[in-house]
Amino acid sequence: MTRFVRWAALAAASALLAAGCGGGSSDDDKSGLAWGRCKATADAPAPSSEWQCATLKVPLDWSKPDGETIGLALIRAKARGDDRVGSLLFNFGGPGASGVSMMPSYAPTVSALRERYDLVSWDPRGVGASEGVRCRGDEEIQAAESVDLTPDTPAEEKVYFEDAADFGKGCQKDAGKLMAHVSTADSARDMDRIRKVLGDNRLNYFGISYGTELGGTYAHLFPKHVGRMTLDAVVDPAADTVGHAQNQARGFQRALNGYLESTGQDPQEGSRKITGLLRRIDERPLATGTPGRKLTQALAVTGIILPLYGKDSWPTLTGALDAAEKGDGSELLALADRYNERHPSGTYGTTTHSQRVISCLDDRQRPTPARTKKLLPRFEKISPVFGTFLGWDTAGWCHDWPVPGQHDTPEVSAPGAAPVLVVGNTGDPATPYEGARRMADELGEGVGVMLTWRGEGHGAYGSGSDCVDSTVNAYLLDGSVPKDGTVCS
Repeated sequence: MTRFVRWAALAAASALLAAGCGGGSSDDDKSGLAWGRCKATADAPAPSSEWQCATLKVPLDWSKPDGETIGLALIRAKARGDDRVGSLLFNFGGPGASGVSMMPSYAPTVSALRERYDLVSWDPRGVGASEGVRCRGDEEIQAAESVDLTPDTPAEEKVYFEDAADFGKGCQKDAGKLMAHVSTADSARDMDRIRKVLGDNRLNYFGISYGTELGGTYAHLFPKHVGRMTLDAVVDPAADTVGHAQNQARGFQRALNGYLESTGQDPQEGSRKITGLLRRIDERPLATGTPGRKLTQALAVTGIILPLYGKDSWPTLTGALDAAEKGDGSELLALADRYNERHPSGTYGTTTHSQRVISCLDDRQRPTPARTKKLLPRFEKISPVFGTFLGWDTAGWCHDWPVPGQHDTPEVSAPGAAPVLVVGNTGDPATPYEGARRMADELGEGVGVMLTWRGEGHGAYGSGSDCVDSTVNAYLLDGSVPKDGTVCS
């Protein structure tokens, strides 16, 4: 089961490098951290020597600052220029994205920022090298692909919810005490500790997708410590569990409509054709070129989702859908495997495990199966292709979760904070544009500054708009705050 809230580069994980924290220090500095060479992992070689890794100890429970600690894995590359501003901390979304793995591959996109900033990221608690959580083994993950995520019968419902509960039990067994201490608020407090050890009076920050919710939470908790903060591909802070799922249904359907129009199809008719294909796959999964694996409805939906994250991937979707119509599920399965971090060896990444552990601790809402069934017609009206899938997800995602959630919606009001640049993309499929305006409003008057891009894909910066890139760069490098409501078309 996958919730579609991750950043596009995470989904297209084939290009990512991975780095572990090296032992031994090559640069012990005033931060007190032992920065050393980053180690290779089982999946990828270590990044070049310009990248350094370290481990920062933070409290397991921030209400007991002198108690048990956990380690956070950090990575950085120092600023190239002489006129250094400080450190720029990145979070790439998820929740569950490994900043240690992603930062080196994202660095070329933000090369202009490196002239004046040390580029820094980290694996948030419960992620990757920072006490990462693994809720089930590879064989169990593959077996769960056969679970129907849009159950049509009582028997399918029973299997669906039993699988959801089993996943939570696996997380609890692996995470132990950490399970109750991986919230977004916990990570925001970790960010302030990172700021301190890096020697910055204020936090300069670039948050993407879920990273925008994390940034807003930080701004609320530490408004006086907010430096130059940019939030791109913005999560709606006013949306609850159901509202967020409906936002995503709306966003992905919009993106699909844009894709269908680009191929000369009527969006309504094209959507009907795809829903028909998905119904047939639900009844009879498609054969693939991989022995022992078939394309289920859930995998097909995931395979359709991935290319919608970026317009450049739309032609790939055309080929995959054409093949599926002819009875070959191989191409959609390959797309789903990329999103689900399934490696050719048959092993899986654990981003979705961390994602679920963090989001279910954050969110105290647990829609019941009965309520979900009543909501399904609304979901289907919003999106005939994705609505049912996302509707059922509201009940299954945190079903019978071992720890209670903390809030209905995150608090992001930040009176007294420095201006925060909020970047919204009108064609964003995963975090629809409306959420950016609400984030800017909830940050507060004089704090949230809205920049709009009329584009396609998840996120705006580095997506082909010179206007967006130059505006963000001017803000981060020189402190030039654009006029609220600036539009890049």
